[in-house]
Amino acid sequence: MGRSYDEWLKTQDQALVAKVRKDDEANKPLLNQINWIWVVNLMNKKPELNPTSAELLDWVTSGQIDAMRKK
Repeated sequence: MGRSYDEWLKTQDQALVAKVRKDDEANKPLLNQINWIWVVNLMNKKPELNPTSAELLDWVTSGQIDAMRKK
């Protein structure tokens, strides 16, 4: 399979990750947080930094990230 979420995260701008995850670090990452990073990468012409659809599916189905958070 592709990269794990943690492997992918290490390739990202850590200042951006910190901004996106601010005040939510104690929880699993949300798909929406990854989407914010995805859009910034696209705007900065760095699409190669984005995960593949297979990686995203693996992260959600394996529990590495949450697609949504239940209250």
